[in-house]
Amino acid sequence: MELQGKRIAITGAFGALGAGVVQGAIAAGARVAAIDRAPAPASLAPNVTGIGGVDLADEAAAKSAIDAAAKALGGLDGLVNIAGAFRWETLADGSLDTWDFLYRVNLRTAVAASKAAIPHLAAGGAGRIVNISAAGSIKAAAGMGAYAASKSGVARLTEALAEELKDRGITVNAILPSTIDTAANRADMPKADFSRWVTPAQLSEVIVFLLSDRASAVTGALLPVMGRV
Repeated sequence: MELQGKRIAITGAFGALGAGVVQGAIAAGARVAAIDRAPAPASLAPNVTGIGGVDLADEAAAKSAIDAAAKALGGLDGLVNIAGAFRWETLADGSLDTWDFLYRVNLRTAVAASKAAIPHLAAGGAGRIVNISAAGSIKAAAGMGAYAASKSGVARLTEALAEELKDRGITVNAILPSTIDTAANRADMPKADFSRWVTPAQLSEVIVFLLSDRASAVTGALLPVMGRV
C-alpha cells in the first residue's frame, strides 16, 4: 500500500494505459481523480472521482479540472500526465496539421495540467508529477517524427520542471515506454510478438513507485520501461 492516503489526479484516465494506472494507484491505497476528454464511465470504483469531457490542452479547462480534482480529494499529492495520442505519418506524405495536433495532445496537455497542479502539490510539501514520454523521444523511427518530437518535448518539460520545483518539495519524472500491449496496438500490428511489449500493469508499477515516498530522491529522471523490445 505504497500510496495509502495519497490523493492522485490522472489524466487520460479512461484509455488503456490510464485505466491500468488508475487500477494500480487504487490497489496501492490512493484516492484518485480520473480526468479525460472522453465522458466519465457510468460506473467507477469507490475511490475514484471521474471528471470527463475536459480539453486539457485548454489552460482554463485544465485548471478547472485540476481544481475540481483537488476539491473532491481534499488536496493533491500527485499528478500523472497520461493524456496523449499517436499518429504514424511520414513527412513527405503527411500533413503539418499532424505536428500541431500531437504537440497539443501530447505536450500542451501535460504543460497545462502541471501548471494547474503546482499550487496544490506545493501545499503538501511532497508533491509528485509523473509524465509519459516515449522510447521514440530518444531515437525516432521513420513515420514517427511528429510523435517523437512531441514526446521529446515532454522529456524536456520533465527536466526543466524538475529543476524549477526541486526546492519546493515536488519531484518531476517521466517514463519512456516502448510499444504498449493494448488491444489497439495488437490490432494495428497483428504479426508482432506481443509478449515482448510492456503492459499497462508493468508501467503502472513504475508509476506507483515514482508517486510514492520511496522515490523522494528521484527527480528529473527519464526512465525507459521497454519490456523486451
